[in-house]
Amino acid sequence: MSVATSIRRNVFAFLAGFGGIALSVTAAGAQPLDSALASAYVNNPSLNSQRAGTRATDENVPKALSGYRPTLSGTASVGPEAQRQNVTGTGVSSGNLWSRTFALTATQSIFNGFITGNSTRSAEAQVRGSRETLRNTEQTVLLNGVTAYMNVIQAIALLDLQRQNLAALEQELRATRDRFNVGEVTRTDVAQAEARVADAQYQVSQAVADLSSAKAVYRQVIGVEPGTLTTPKSIEWMIPNNLGKVISSGLGSHPAVKASEFAVDTAAFQVKVAEGALMPNLALQGQVSQSYDTSLSVQSQGTAAVGLNLTVPIYQGGEEYANIRQTKELLSQARIEVDVNRDAVRSQAVQYWGALEATKVQIQAAQAAVAANTLALEGVREEWRVGQRTTTDVLNAQRELTNSKSALVTAQRDRVVAAYSLIAIIGKMDATSLKLKVNVYNPAVHYNQVRDSWAGVRTPDGQ
Repeated sequence: MSVATSIRRNVFAFLAGFGGIALSVTAAGAQPLDSALASAYVNNPSLNSQRAGTRATDENVPKALSGYRPTLSGTASVGPEAQRQNVTGTGVSSGNLWSRTFALTATQSIFNGFITGNSTRSAEAQVRGSRETLRNTEQTVLLNGVTAYMNVIQAIALLDLQRQNLAALEQELRATRDRFNVGEVTRTDVAQAEARVADAQYQVSQAVADLSSAKAVYRQVIGVEPGTLTTPKSIEWMIPNNLGKVISSGLGSHPAVKASEFAVDTAAFQVKVAEGALMPNLALQGQVSQSYDTSLSVQSQGTAAVGLNLTVPIYQGGEEYANIRQTKELLSQARIEVDVNRDAVRSQAVQYWGALEATKVQIQAAQAAVAANTLALEGVREEWRVGQRTTTDVLNAQRELTNSKSALVTAQRDRVVAAYSLIAIIGKMDATSLKLKVNVYNPAVHYNQVRDSWAGVRTPDGQ
């Protein structure tokens, strides 16, 4: 058998063993990546919390629209009253009354410095921004789900490799002791083998702890305990074919950038709202009242009035000017935040693109290293048996093979995570783009239910 044939056979055997870690009990019910992400989409508390926050933001629109609507208030007063009247020609009269007054007042704003209109447009921009924030949270949760999923697969594979390494080193230790008993090696060789076995036992215990930690994070993000995980399908077909397209897509579609752009719109309208405090206010007011026992000579009295009330602010202590200056500074801050988010997206795009390209090379190099180290270990063992190699040579060859296998597992994990990170950069790390089998949350449903609501304290039944 040629060396090349042996290398190919060894690589195939390792990869089949690695795949077997995830696929060994598929028949018992696997948990593919899309199923895990669907669970995270439904169960993750951070995502559900953000959905509730988005629904709360929706209520800012009907609050702003209330400025267009009339207000209606009723007042009532009752209490004892003592009166004394001195009327010319009739003399003095006095007595105790139990006066009662009831009034109903309606007010309709006609002009308030465009505050209502600008407040409404500001609230609508807030709603659009909150939807992008929700989308950004969804992307973060799903990407964390991918990372947690791959971390568990990696931890399982690394634990299996460490156990294989421990078993191989224990076999080497037994062989070394046998050769020591017949005088072929020294006590030093036995001590070296024992040290490597002890180190391998430590590595196994560490790998067990790492797996436990990975499962805990998985439970936190996904919402369920990890079942039988399978190697996910490649998602790289969704990624643009060059870095420039990734950056341009991210700058135009990333939800963090979009949310900051809507924050600029919100801040701009808030400046106009603050400026509206310097303008006059005109309102139509009507009042109906009924009074009883208002005086000793009048038993009851009813009034009805309607009129226009004009208020012109002249000086109110300077607070309104401070509000205007403050909102302008907040607008400047919001514009700067857009640049901050764009720079962050551009930086992450370069980072993850480089990471993805690097992992492709690393996987090829690690596969070649696994094949070469497998062949080298077999050769060193044969030479050790005939006395041409030392025990240290065998132990080092075993360590190098384990390290190269671990490097391959890590590179495979990193490639998947980097690919999904780039999907998030271009704004497609969502349930719709990933075609998850879930009922996709639509924030517009709740918004349409509450936007034109005039009254009611119950939250709607929609999403």
